[in-house]
Amino acid sequence: MKTRLSFAVLGCAALLCACVVEPARPPEPPPRVEVVPPAPQPGYHWVKGHYRWEGNHWNWVPGHSVEAW
Repeated sequence: MKTRLSFAVLGCAALLCACVVEPARPPEPPPRVEVVPPAPQPGYHWVKGHYRWEGNHWNWVPGHSVEAW
C-alpha cells in the first residue's frame, strides 16, 4: 500500500514540474498617427493600422487601401 501511494505521489510531482505558465503579454502600445492618403481609385476605402502580437512582441501593421466589396 505504501509503495503504491509513493508511486502516485512521485508521479504527480513529476507531472507538476512539467507545467509551464506563459508570462503575460505587455500592454498594446498606443496606436500610431497615420496620414490617410486619398483613395487610389473610386471604390477603395482605408483600413487603419493596428498592432499584431507576433510571438514575443507587438508589431505595427500599417494602414492600407482596399477595394470595397
